[in-house]
Amino acid sequence: PRFPAMASDSGDRQATLKRCLGVLRDARNDSEQFAALLLVTKAVRAGEVDAKTRRQIFDAIGFTFPTRLLISRQPPADCPPHTFRALGLTLLACFCTDPELAGHSQILNKIPTFNDILLSPCDPDSTSMVDDVYQCLSAVLATARGPRELVTKGTVSALCQAYLNGSHGSERALTLLVGLLAIAGAKCWQRDAPQLLAVLGKLSGDFLKAEDMTKFELCEVLPHFIPLSPPLTESSQGSKCLCRLYKGLADILGSKLSQSQRDPALKLAASLVQACGAEWIPAGGAGSKFLALLVNLACVEVRLTLEEPDPVELEGKKEVVTACYVLMEMGIQECLREENPLLENVQKMQLMRIMEEAFGAVIFYLRQVKQEELQDPFIFASIRVLGAWMAEETSSLKQEICELLPFLVGYTRKLFKEGSPAVSLPQTQLVSTEGSALPQDALRFLLPGFCHLTAEDRPRDILISEGAPALLCEYFLQQWEVLTSESSAPVSLMSTEMSLQTVCGVFLNLVVTAPDLVRRDKTFSSLMDVLLRSLPLLLPQKHRLVLAANVATLGLMMARILAGSAALQGTQSAKEFFGAAILFLSQAHTAQADPSSEGLAVAVSPAYVSAWDDIRELWFLGMQALASCIPLFPWLPHAALQARWLEGLSQLLSRVAPASVDFELITAFQAVLVELARASEQCRGVILSHHGTEWANLYGMAALEQCLAEQ
Repeated sequence: PRFPAMASDSGDRQATLKRCLGVLRDARNDSEQFAALLLVTKAVRAGEVDAKTRRQIFDAIGFTFPTRLLISRQPPADCPPHTFRALGLTLLACFCTDPELAGHSQILNKIPTFNDILLSPCDPDSTSMVDDVYQCLSAVLATARGPRELVTKGTVSALCQAYLNGSHGSERALTLLVGLLAIAGAKCWQRDAPQLLAVLGKLSGDFLKAEDMTKFELCEVLPHFIPLSPPLTESSQGSKCLCRLYKGLADILGSKLSQSQRDPALKLAASLVQACGAEWIPAGGAGSKFLALLVNLACVEVRLTLEEPDPVELEGKKEVVTACYVLMEMGIQECLREENPLLENVQKMQLMRIMEEAFGAVIFYLRQVKQEELQDPFIFASIRVLGAWMAEETSSLKQEICELLPFLVGYTRKLFKEGSPAVSLPQTQLVSTEGSALPQDALRFLLPGFCHLTAEDRPRDILISEGAPALLCEYFLQQWEVLTSESSAPVSLMSTEMSLQTVCGVFLNLVVTAPDLVRRDKTFSSLMDVLLRSLPLLLPQKHRLVLAANVATLGLMMARILAGSAALQGTQSAKEFFGAAILFLSQAHTAQADPSSEGLAVAVSPAYVSAWDDIRELWFLGMQALASCIPLFPWLPHAALQARWLEGLSQLLSRVAPASVDFELITAFQAVLVELARASEQCRGVILSHHGTEWANLYGMAALEQCLAEQ
C-alpha cells in the first residue's frame, strides 16, 4: 500500500495523517481514497486532529467527497450497509468543529439528512453515526443562521421524537431542544407545538413521579418548555401538563428545602405565571394555600437578598430574585382580584403586609445603586416590579417612595434619552431570550404610580422639581409617533395606547392641581401643539375612543389656561381640534326606546357603550372645560353651529322623557348651552327656535331660562 498503518506514537500518528492526506489529494481511484479515508476518520474519531490538520483534511477533500459518501448505497465488500454514510458523517462532524464550516450552506443543506438519521432505528453499529449527527447539530445551533435553518428544516420535530423514543443520545436531543427554545422559542412552538407538548407531557410526568434529585434537575429544564403562547391552556394535553407541574411544585415547596433546591422551583413557578398567570393554580383551599406560600417564599427571598446586599452574592441571585418579582406581581393582582378570587380576604391582608416588607427591601436596594450600575437589567426588573406596587398600593411606603422619586425620574430619563439597548421585560429572560433587544421603557411601568402621586402635594412637588413634566411630554411625543407609525406589532400598539392614556392622566392631575406650572412651563405649550394635531387623527379611529377621550379632555382643560398662546388664536389646528372635541362630546348620547314605558329615554350612544366606564368622568370633565373655553375663544360658537350640535341636543331633549336624564347630565348640558347663548346671538337664536325655553323649563335649567329671557 501507498500508506502505512496508523502508528501508536503521537508524533508518528501526525506524520501518518499527513501522508494519508497526501494520498487523499493524489488518489488515482476510489478504493485508494477510501483506504486513506479510513485512517483519517479513525484519527478524527480518536480526537487526534488539531485545527490546522482539520483544515488540511477539508482542503484535501472539501464537502464533495463526504456528500458522495452520504448518498452512496453500495458499501465495500464485507462492510455494514451504512459504512460510507458513517464515514461521511464523521468527516462532517470533524468539519463542524470549525465554526466557519458549521455555518456553511453545504452543512445547512444536510440538516434533513441529520434529521432522518435521528429518526432511523439505531442498532449498536450505528451509534457513532448518531453521535456525529448530534455533534453536527450542536455546531449548527451555535452559528448565526443555524437556529432558523434547524427550525424551518424540521429538526425540532426530529429531536422531540428522538427524545420521546429514548433512543441512543436522547439526552443530547433534550439539550439541543433546550438550546433551540432559548434562541427561537416562539418559532419552535408556532411550527411544532404538538411535538413540543408531547415532550412537555413526558417531562411533567417525570417531574411529578420523581422523588430524588431528578425533580430539582427537571426544575431547571422545564421552564424552557413552557410557551408564552396559548398551547398550554387551550388543549387538554396542555392542561394535564399544568396539573402535573402544579402538583410537583406543591410537593417541592411544601417540603424543607436547601437554597439550591428552592431556587429552581421558584424559577419554574415564575415561568408558569408568565405563561398563564394564576390559571395553573386550582381554585379551593389547597390552591389558595399554595399561592399564598409561593408569594410568601418570593417575598422572603427578596428580603434576604436585598436588605443586606452583598455584591458577590447578589450577582448569583439576580435570576432567582427576578423570578420572585414575577411571583410578587402575581400576588398583587390576586390580592386585588374581586371576581372568583383564589385568595380569601384574610390571606390577602397577610400577603399585602408581607409584600410591603419585600417592597421596602426593593426600595432600600435601589437607593444603594451607583451610577455605573444603571445599565444592569436587574435594576430595570426591580423598578418594573416597584411600578406594579405603586400602581395599586398608594398609601404604604409613601415616605420611602417620595425619597426614591429623584432616582426613578433620573433613571427613566437616562434610559429614555439614550434609547438604551436592553431587554424591555427582563422577566422574559426566564423563558426566552428570543428577538432583538428593545429600548428599556421603564417609564411605562412607573406611569400608573406617577398618576397617583401627582394627585398629592409632596410627591407632585418632587416630580415637578425633578423635571418629570418635560420628560413626560417628550415621552408622549415619542409614543404618539410609535402609535401613528405602521411598523409596530398589535401587542406593542396596545401598550403604547395605554401609556399615552396614562400620561394624559398624569397631565390632567397637573393641570387641575398646578395651573401656574402649566402657564409658565414651555413644556405645556409644546404638549398643547401635539394635542391639537392628535385629536382630529384619533377620533375617526373608533377602537381608540378611550385615548381620544383623554386627549380631548386634556386639550380642553389646558386650553382654558393657555388661551393667550399663539397656537390657540383661531389657527387651523386649533379649529380642527375644537371641531373634533365638539364631535366627541356631542355624539355621546342618543334617544332609545325605554323598556319601562312607551316613550324614549336618553342613553349612551352604541359606539360609546363599551368604553363608557373608562370615559364617563372624562366626558363630564370635557363638557365642563368646553363651557369654560367658550368665553375665551370668540370663534368657538361658530364651531358648535357648524357641527349642528344645538339642533341635535334640542331634538334629543325634546324627544326623551325628562325623568330619564339625570341631574349630572342636565348640569353638563346647561353649562355649555348657557355659555354658547351668552357668547353668540346666533346660538341663542337656534336654541330659541328649537323650543329652548320650553325644554329648559321642563328640565329645570334655570340659568338657561334666564339667559334666553334676557334681551
